[in-house]
Amino acid sequence: MPTYHVEMLEGRTLEQKKKLVEEITRVSVEVLGGSPDSVDVLITDVKRENWATGGKLWSERS
Repeated sequence: MPTYHVEMLEGRTLEQKKKLVEEITRVSVEVLGGSPDSVDVLITDVKRENWATGGKLWSERS
């Protein structure tokens, strides 16, 4: 089964992360079959100062 790597800006709550991994797991099993126990989700929180879009750091955005 799959392993998902999720990178996102820091600041999400534990509850949001729990819901995200539950939904990723649910959809994976629904689409691919298999067992929920075989789906891995790795979350990496990235500081806003280490992520840029359009040439501008997210820490500089208002």
